[in-house]
Amino acid sequence: MDNELTVRIGSLSNLGYGIARADGVVIFVEGACPGDLAKIKIIKRNKSYYNAKILEVIEPSPNRVKPFCAMQKVCGACQLQFIDYDYQLELKRGIVEDAMRKIGGLDIKIHNTIPSPQIKEYRHKIQYPVAQTKVSKRFLAGYYKSGTHEIVNIKHCPIQPEICDEIIDFVREKAPEFGISAYDEKVHAGVLRHVIIRNSASSGKNLVVLVVNSDKIPADVQKFAEALYDAFEDVQGVCVNFNTKKTNVIQGAISELAAGNDFIEEKILGKTFIIGANTFFQVNPKSAENIFYFVIQYLAKNFKRPTILDAYAGITAFGICAADVCEKVVSVEENPESCKLAEKSLIINNIKNVEINNCDAGEFFAREKRKFDAIILDPPRKGCTREALDNALRLTKGKIIYVSCNPATLARDLKYLTENGAVVESIQPFDMFCHTYHVESVAILDFSQNI
Repeated sequence: MDNELTVRIGSLSNLGYGIARADGVVIFVEGACPGDLAKIKIIKRNKSYYNAKILEVIEPSPNRVKPFCAMQKVCGACQLQFIDYDYQLELKRGIVEDAMRKIGGLDIKIHNTIPSPQIKEYRHKIQYPVAQTKVSKRFLAGYYKSGTHEIVNIKHCPIQPEICDEIIDFVREKAPEFGISAYDEKVHAGVLRHVIIRNSASSGKNLVVLVVNSDKIPADVQKFAEALYDAFEDVQGVCVNFNTKKTNVIQGAISELAAGNDFIEEKILGKTFIIGANTFFQVNPKSAENIFYFVIQYLAKNFKRPTILDAYAGITAFGICAADVCEKVVSVEENPESCKLAEKSLIINNIKNVEINNCDAGEFFAREKRKFDAIILDPPRKGCTREALDNALRLTKGKIIYVSCNPATLARDLKYLTENGAVVESIQPFDMFCHTYHVESVAILDFSQNI
């Protein structure tokens, strides 16, 4: 097979690559839309598939559109922005369906993807790595170029609130004036590694986290944090996070307050949540609201005041939102800071029927003897362990609600649950990360026939 050839793109992979076939070989094409007729160049040959890039789109797909961001082709953040949004939703439904069939062995109808209420300025948490140019020492901050650790210096990002651009620009311009150096991962030297901004969709307030290659706040970073706090009325606080490890993990375990307050407030379905520097919260609050509402409506329609278990709970967002329709909510989360902030949120919202347990979900499952009308599983991308799934089956009175950000691990875990007696009632995708290949899903499972 020649290195350059013309192909028709047939479908989209779960990682956002167009899929073509030539001479019986699967070719993954970066930046391709299903329906494109394109001239491509093969850049890597593997045993069972090839990787390629587009040289020319000869005949564009009817679903190909002009990206609204000028940086889309070089920035690795919005892989699908050149595809019509409604078609993105259909492709994501297809990604979930494909995973269920190929990994889970499940022939089940996948509902249409529920769109995000916002497709611009929807991202309310950003994490920018920083670097410096070799000669001028100019600060760079932005997302990585696709497949590299080369920073694309982003001055304006239309998928995040405008205030985030302003804060990052302040960091780029002012950090060198305070004698702060950017981290160089190749030699493990320099101070500032990442800038993280948590923006409240409800208030517009921001919490800025400066991730430093240090185990304490350097004096110049402290002064810079105070200057940043003073410069923006809508910056509620600046924290410093310590990460001295030679790793790609963005944040360390410990953060300290440098200026202002160490939290912001967010509102979901009328409930107020306290979000800190080291706690998880969905980056798209409006889409998260759709997911929470979907789960709450299911509970309200199928139970009369149920007792539920909210596992991998974070700041207990599901549990707090569902408290009004439940007799009792038992929450399990291993991050102590998340549990502390969840306790504060309970007080603010005057909720008295939520029990918070600060421990590993697997350990909690193993020792727990209470039965629950429904169990909400919302694990990280790696999914659940088999032990956790076994215990979820043991502890449920019939229903499991599995919330997943990874169709592959969801399919794997649903396969195990169905092999052990559960029945998948429905799978509903949601668009949490617009213009990317990521898709959130809520699966409803019934185990009542085996109890």
